[in-house]
Amino acid sequence: METKTPVIIFGANGFIGRYLCRYFARQGREVVAVGRRRDGWSGDGMFLEWDGKTIGPWALALEGAGLVINLAGRSVNCRYNEANRHEIMESRVAATRVIGEAIASCKVPPVVWMNAGTATLYRHAEDQPQDEWTGEPGEGFSVGVAQRWEQEFFAAKVAGRTRKLALRIGMVMANEPETVFDVLNGLVQRGLGGRMGSGRQRVSWIHMDDLLEIISRLEADGFADGVYNLTAPHAPTNAELMQRFREMLGMPLGLPSAKWMLELGALVMGTETELVLKSRWVKPGRLMAEGFRWRWPEMGSALFDLESRRGLEGFFHVPERRAAGSKVWTTGKGLRTA
Repeated sequence: METKTPVIIFGANGFIGRYLCRYFARQGREVVAVGRRRDGWSGDGMFLEWDGKTIGPWALALEGAGLVINLAGRSVNCRYNEANRHEIMESRVAATRVIGEAIASCKVPPVVWMNAGTATLYRHAEDQPQDEWTGEPGEGFSVGVAQRWEQEFFAAKVAGRTRKLALRIGMVMANEPETVFDVLNGLVQRGLGGRMGSGRQRVSWIHMDDLLEIISRLEADGFADGVYNLTAPHAPTNAELMQRFREMLGMPLGLPSAKWMLELGALVMGTETELVLKSRWVKPGRLMAEGFRWRWPEMGSALFDLESRRGLEGFFHVPERRAAGSKVWTTGKGLRTA
């Protein structure tokens, strides 16, 4: 009989974290959710609090774990002033460091440790995609955070039996409030769904379905380690992305946004234009070479799918199935089954 080992998820109350908690719980895995607070947690598994920088009772949960996933880190959706820069960097580095220390102290260390990273590590690219082997790092604060994050992860001195994977994740698409999908959806509905800036900047993204499946596959593959780009194989331009959103919503037109307009809007919203103006053309080279097949490789079909899967419950909802051979007919009150 197969033994399903526990999954420990740090940053479990964040966007990706709560989807992972629900995903593994539905697979029958024991889930331990670790976070600074319970707000945002899916309610799956057992919740443990931590401060993200010191060893605590949560460390006991790592003993004999099958998979540890670290997603902890302050949101980058803010202005990059000195205080926020420090918090963004320190929250990622400190969390990675203390998890490494906890794993190193385990008598039975975890089988796999995955650490989230970001596809923004690569240089601004409109001319050619960047993969794990030939991709070049860019410049600036966000790149520095990505590099320091990975350096701390790979420097952690854990037992050799623990496989380490750094996940460079693109923009994750799910129909969730305050996410990329939600924000762009709102702009299109207001008639502001035209290209942003030049519109030529590439957008590296991934559907939540594929993200969850890739993480599960990498855990199961005993030879998988090192760096992986977690993106869809096709990265549209910003202009193409906005067109796909307009098509999904049936919006015939969308006003374009010049760079100065975006900078003004970002100032008002307390964020940075880098999130929409930087070109991220990231190629999932290793996954492609290993034969992974994306369920949602194209942005258009992915958006149409997500439109009807609102929130965590909608995303994981399984439609009821009719009994084989049952008949369906229409009445004045709608569909009936026999």
